[in-house]
Amino acid sequence: MFIRQLNYLIALAEHRHFAQAAEHCCVSQPSLSAAIRQLEQELGITIIQRDHHFQGFTPEGARVLAWARHTLASLDGLKQEAALAQTVAGGVLEMGIVPSAVRVVFLLIDAYRREIPRLSLKVFALSTREILSRLKKHELHVGIAYTEQCPAAVYETLPLFTERIVLLTGAGAPTADQKIYSWAEVGQLPLCLFNHDMQNRRIVEYAFQQAGVSPSVVVETNTLDLLYEMVSRGQVASIAPISAIPTCFITHDIAVHSIMPQPVPGPEISLLRLRQDIQPALLCGIWATTPPLDLQHALDQAMTRNGR
Repeated sequence: MFIRQLNYLIALAEHRHFAQAAEHCCVSQPSLSAAIRQLEQELGITIIQRDHHFQGFTPEGARVLAWARHTLASLDGLKQEAALAQTVAGGVLEMGIVPSAVRVVFLLIDAYRREIPRLSLKVFALSTREILSRLKKHELHVGIAYTEQCPAAVYETLPLFTERIVLLTGAGAPTADQKIYSWAEVGQLPLCLFNHDMQNRRIVEYAFQQAGVSPSVVVETNTLDLLYEMVSRGQVASIAPISAIPTCFITHDIAVHSIMPQPVPGPEISLLRLRQDIQPALLCGIWATTPPLDLQHALDQAMTRNGR
């Protein structure tokens, strides 16, 4: 039995005419008829009712046709999986992340590489909008972005954590030992904040508005390194999600403080992928590996451990 014989059967069911089915399959009519007769001989049944023209399928032939459709659908799925495997399951995973997720990416990479030791990752810091665009163009395999901006009809999301906003000050600042700040107190400090292109800045602005506070913003940037350098020198304070602060930045030079109340509702960040009928095996493995990690607990612990 050959795959081409099953294709001939399906073409004949669609066209109900030997010559048209043969033309569709790019073979001669005698070749198509001979292939179907050979299949009947192999199976020991009559599949096609015929005189000089196609008359339909026998009851046994109808069951063979159903199996042929199922077999070719499975084969098509296998071909799709193989095509996707060439770019994903070969060991490379391209991931786009919002800057707010820098801290958790380390945890995810560790977990993914434990599960798939030969995995290699390419990680790009991007806005949510860029991540969604690149996923749609198949330029990324997965993203970590703000859930509310991801259309459910296009992207699958797996919630990771809710952002927690903290205040960063130079450890030598006069109020460095203060554990908790109100938004009114934060508004009196010279601040270095992310620029308005970043979702985090919009969240911070909303929190100030809710508190009726006009902050003193002296520097705006989209670069974490500049923000942390200025804070560590004691020139400014800053506001950032705890999930955006790598462990290496929390040193004796920078103090972390809670801000109360937190913006409500807190923005949710999710792992996301493009919706498609068949997902690559690697993405299925990552999707299964992620939920048990409990990233929210890890971030809450980080706030408690690093808080002043």
